[in-house]
Amino acid sequence: MARKEIDDYLQEGIYGAKELNPDEKRTYLGTYRERVILAVTKKEVRGKKGLETLEPLLQQYREAKLLINGQMNINYIRPYRELADKYNISYTYITNKESDSTYGLVLAADHAVDIKEIQLPKEDASEELTGQEPKTWWQKLFGV
Repeated sequence: MARKEIDDYLQEGIYGAKELNPDEKRTYLGTYRERVILAVTKKEVRGKKGLETLEPLLQQYREAKLLINGQMNINYIRPYRELADKYNISYTYITNKESDSTYGLVLAADHAVDIKEIQLPKEDASEELTGQEPKTWWQKLFGV
């Protein structure tokens, strides 16, 4: 063996196999960004905001896999699991004790799909107020 091969072998034994984009894989629950179809944050999973967005995607991408953050409470994940079972989509719990992802679940393909907008659309607070001016602090205080 050449000197470089021995060093590579030792480094791999000490630190593990080399990976491409390990931070990206930790963020997206073990997959690459280019494979992600939909990424739902933990907060959105708790609020069940992703269910209506996820269902048509499960119908469209039958070969996809649902990656579930293993640190989430099972009660929040149950509706998503049932939806995946309904469309025969496999799901996997991913638990990484070294780092904590902001995502509660990720729908990913086994090949690159390069979808630009992978997160749920943000709800605009201004749409909810339609035509009403925000109350000042003293109006809130006195109930005016």
